[in-house]
Amino acid sequence: MANVKTVFYGTENTEDHELTCFMNINKEIYIGIDMINIPESFITLDKPTAIKLAKVLRSEINKISTDEQL
Repeated sequence: MANVKTVFYGTENTEDHELTCFMNINKEIYIGIDMINIPESFITLDKPTAIKLAKVLRSEINKISTDEQL
């Protein structure tokens, strides 16, 4: 398996914020949010919970696409 860390940056008002995502040594999905002057917050998810999160995110993204078509 690849040793990869993915970093996402926020939009306009949160462009200095970073969301980091990778699999940790316990085979959990690690998601961290780093916001400049605040200590980093994080959560680790097991595989079933990470899959559920991905489905919910896709659903919310689809709602944005639907709203844009109105």
